Amino acid sequence: MSTTTMQSHAENYLNERRQLGFGLRSTGYAVRSFARYVDNLGPRGPLTVEVMADWARRDRGNTDKPATWARRLKQLRSFARYLRQFEPNTEIPDDTTFGRIGQRMAPHIYGDREIVDLLAAARHLGPTPGLRGATYEALFGLIASTGLRVSEAVHLRVADVDLKSGMLTVRLTKFAKSRHVPLHPSTLDALKRYRTLRNSHVEITEESPFFVSTRGRRRGSELGLRQVHRVFISLRDKLSWSNRGAHGGPRIHDLRHTFVVRRVMLWHAHGVDIDQAMLALSTYVGHAMVTNTYWYLTGVPELMAVAAVKFESFMPSQEVPHA
Repeated sequence: MSTTTMQSHAENYLNERRQLGFGLRSTGYAVRSFARYVDNLGPRGPLTVEVMADWARRDRGNTDKPATWARRLKQLRSFARYLRQFEPNTEIPDDTTFGRIGQRMAPHIYGDREIVDLLAAARHLGPTPGLRGATYEALFGLIASTGLRVSEAVHLRVADVDLKSGMLTVRLTKFAKSRHVPLHPSTLDALKRYRTLRNSHVEITEESPFFVSTRGRRRGSELGLRQVHRVFISLRDKLSWSNRGAHGGPRIHDLRHTFVVRRVMLWHAHGVDIDQAMLALSTYVGHAMVTNTYWYLTGVPELMAVAAVKFESFMPSQEVPHA
């Protein structure tokens, strides 16, 4: 490798990828962390899988799970290919180091009562009177009713929320694409109530965040994702839900999963051709590939019956001979 630092290579790589439209939020953290790790090791010659694997094992949680290390290592593959133009002997990590990354884990699918209780608990967040409770109630309610990613909801600007036409504009999402998201009338009414309350507490412009922080110097600024997750976890612990997913506990992201599952189950109950409707659903929730939406049919217990019906429809009928 040349005398250029790994951190310089990392920044050049990330800048090139972002110019092509990639967001790289999570990958960016990983690549920068790895670059600092390599620079601290000092000059070593061509980059090896062994060095990458050593970094992958040093995750913040100090886990002993190969699946976690495999996910971290996977984030370096494209960066390693990029580095080959400077050092042809750079090694590329594959699945042989820690094994294949496991299948997606089943989410917690919320029941109606759980969502109602979550919004009620959020509404009563202090201090009162104030805006904080209304902000989190509206935020979690929007995610539950539209299937937005939490980052998409938090990053919404006032100009992105058209409450006259009932349309959200979600800009530069996970896959560097924008999309329009129509709102149900009940969701629209809830957002209008929040807007009225918010505007009475905070000075707002078109470029202001739609959901605003109310704490100290951050008053009127965008909510922090870490803070949103901390608030959710505190509410979740207070509500003492029974975890029905394969993760450590119900997550905000499971509201998105619940939205998709409920929509497919509703279509199934109404006799809608799910194959024809699935592309529209995939576009609505911002999946890069419709196969990511189809995963729910086989990866979520609540939809296994739907998958079974679809499978049976493809099976040729067998004639049973008379005895």
